[in-house]
Amino acid sequence: MTGRTAHTFAPPVVEAYSWLEGKDFSQRALINVSQAAPLAPPPAPLRAHMAKVIEEEDTHLYGAVLGLPALREELARHSSALYRGKITAAQVAITSGCNQAFSAAIATLCRDDDEIILPTPFYFNHKMWLDMSGVRCCSLPCHGDMIPDPAEAAQLITARTKAIVLVTPNNPCGVEYPAEVIQAFYDLAKSRGLALIIDETYRDFHAQPGPPHHLFEQDDWQDTLIQLYSFSKAYRLTGHRVGAVTACQTRLAEIEKFLDTVTICPSQLGQKAALWGLRNLGDWLAQERHEILARRQAIIDHFPTLAAKGWRLLGLGAYFAYLEHPFDVDATDLAQKLVEEAAVLALPGSMFVPAGDHNGRSHMRIAFANISAEMIVVLFDRMAQVSQ
Repeated sequence: MTGRTAHTFAPPVVEAYSWLEGKDFSQRALINVSQAAPLAPPPAPLRAHMAKVIEEEDTHLYGAVLGLPALREELARHSSALYRGKITAAQVAITSGCNQAFSAAIATLCRDDDEIILPTPFYFNHKMWLDMSGVRCCSLPCHGDMIPDPAEAAQLITARTKAIVLVTPNNPCGVEYPAEVIQAFYDLAKSRGLALIIDETYRDFHAQPGPPHHLFEQDDWQDTLIQLYSFSKAYRLTGHRVGAVTACQTRLAEIEKFLDTVTICPSQLGQKAALWGLRNLGDWLAQERHEILARRQAIIDHFPTLAAKGWRLLGLGAYFAYLEHPFDVDATDLAQKLVEEAAVLALPGSMFVPAGDHNGRSHMRIAFANISAEMIVVLFDRMAQVSQ
């Protein structure tokens, strides 16, 4: 194959699931910590609302390309309150998931051989889209605390650089970037005429209360900032594919071209569900955040089980723990060994770094949002029993 898809790697989660083929987990149930997606359905009140609106005729028709006007308005109001800034509905578009929001933003920014600065370890779907778009990924390695350095990013900027991408809370590392670091990246991007893309898919599970950054308080934020968001994690709407992008109206006019040719419009049912969630599920979402933070604490409390075997905890937050294993073996081989010996499916760090980057060979990502605090104890016990 010689098309654009040939320039990137196979979907990592699909590859990981292939490791389960032919395995028998009847005696010991699989602990699946590979994918960052809620396994439970939306809460019962939201499902009841969705059953009601499925009967509405317009739920089954094309809608506005940039999304349901009421949802754009509500998200703008909600975001303005959260970030203490001024965001209008005209600066918000609804997309078919956050991946599409990223893809659309890149399509408005880049031509072939342009460059995007992407901290590594990266979210692999971001790298895949850049590869397929003919865009060069300039890796910005994260070090001990897994937080990228704006000064190092500045050294990567060339005449072809179009944007810097941040994901916070981070996927795969889980770390929450401090507000001052985010501000420094914004200032760098603004001073060099670049866009700053911030993917905040997991913002609803941030450990600290209040706004995670202050960028929307800037009067001219729309000249630099492109913010991405997802309703999938907040309201368990993964299968309905509802995301959002917040940017200047001029950019959204360009994004509209992309969306019209790819999906025409987002799912009407999913959008109506997201709208109802924004209006009615604040308390429920606060409890979901509380549960995620409790599991985060369980990782901290029980990690000594793995630390005693030489493992290190490099990053933690939102849905993820990012670990360094102690073995002289590639993380991909270790991941398959965990399936066979411990009935644990996790993703190796090699899936989150460019080819040839050896840092990923010693790293593992644990997506812990779908296992209880009690199961975290079992998970670590199983992992601790695996030897080189």
